[in-house]
Amino acid sequence: MGWLDAIILGIVQGLTEFIPVSSSAHLRIVGELLPGASDPGAIFTAVTQIGTETAVVIYFWSDIKRIFSRWYRSLFSEKSQLRRSGNPSSIVRRSDPEARMGWLIIVGSIPIVVLGLTFQDSIEGSLRNLWLVASMLIGFGLLLLVADLVGSRTKTLTELTVGKGIIFGLAQALALIPGVSRSGGTITAGLFMGFTREAAARYSFLLAIPAVFGSGFYELSKALREPTSTPLLETAVATGIAFFVGLGVIAFLMRWLARHGYWPFVVYRVLLGLVVMGLLSAGILEP
Repeated sequence: MGWLDAIILGIVQGLTEFIPVSSSAHLRIVGELLPGASDPGAIFTAVTQIGTETAVVIYFWSDIKRIFSRWYRSLFSEKSQLRRSGNPSSIVRRSDPEARMGWLIIVGSIPIVVLGLTFQDSIEGSLRNLWLVASMLIGFGLLLLVADLVGSRTKTLTELTVGKGIIFGLAQALALIPGVSRSGGTITAGLFMGFTREAAARYSFLLAIPAVFGSGFYELSKALREPTSTPLLETAVATGIAFFVGLGVIAFLMRWLARHGYWPFVVYRVLLGLVVMGLLSAGILEP
């Protein structure tokens, strides 16, 4: 991987991480199309996602700080909280919405951890086949369109339950397959369950934080142990670029969802999937 490759892939990661088009699929496809390059690999993909997820932390910092603070305080009894603060109004009960959100993020993160460790070899190997990637782009793009059309879009995150959190988590775990899309999978599940576009997207972003950082730093530790397997400096550059580009994309997407649907992303996914299939059939791309 050259420096120009790293810059291009960093931009691609930042542009595609948050919109429901699958950043891992784009890194896989673009990496194959770059002159002299090839599949950048699962390690590169996971590490560069640290950059975009850092952008999420900054964008939602006030939400994250409030959720973590109230979740942590709810772990202690009311007597203990009162003894510490001396102020009855500062007591946070376990039923507090922000404290519940903390637990729901933890619960929703369990499926991707379990499945990611169980199918690690497939994730780094056979699931990166471009025929499968193209099929997932098309199939889950159409599924997102159906969810956006039939979902009631009436529920807010105050109506999120443990059961629905697990469903969100299972949908997020599907993104271990390049082409599904982490945001696309969770948003599709949220729309089918009746959540608003904004609520589904916000929970999708928050739910991704522990999963992406966990995966990213796990893969980074592997790369540091075997520095010849991944170009570390180029990966660091791509990660930094992904952070700055991703920060702008989050702001754009949250404004977009307030006024528009997902159909442009669906059209893009289907067209990209068909193009990749065409290039594979013509022998221009290797699966």
